Amino acid sequence: MTKIGWLRLSYWIGAIADLIVGIAMVYPKFLALVLRLKEPPLSTETRCALGIGASLMFGWTALLLWADRKPLERKGVLVLTVAVILGLAFTILYGFLGGYIPLASAVSVWVFQTFLTVLFLSAYSLATKKKAETMRK
Repeated sequence: MTKIGWLRLSYWIGAIADLIVGIAMVYPKFLALVLRLKEPPLSTETRCALGIGASLMFGWTALLLWADRKPLERKGVLVLTVAVILGLAFTILYGFLGGYIPLASAVSVWVFQTFLTVLFLSAYSLATKKKAETMRK
């Protein structure tokens, strides 16, 4: 796969992941299924927080698709996305430590987040090398 192809694949995998998480946040029963929660989060306070989070996830989905339109020029979006993933990883840790998220669910989320982080940082690195090659010509 070309460096640009790897970069574009990264944007799309991130966008699809964000879209799925956003949908799960809008539909608490789906979220409970994905995270293997005992009960779906149905309180007004939690639904409000999930709605705010879902809006941001859908916005980030759009941001990644926007970055895909000019993959080299917008490669920095991947680094910003890694920062977001780190914040989400700590949120999962908080949920696990609080007894809300089961260990198996937390670990599976962290494994996927690690995959995304490696994917995004490697794509960013390849894009940086590609841009440097292009500028030398």
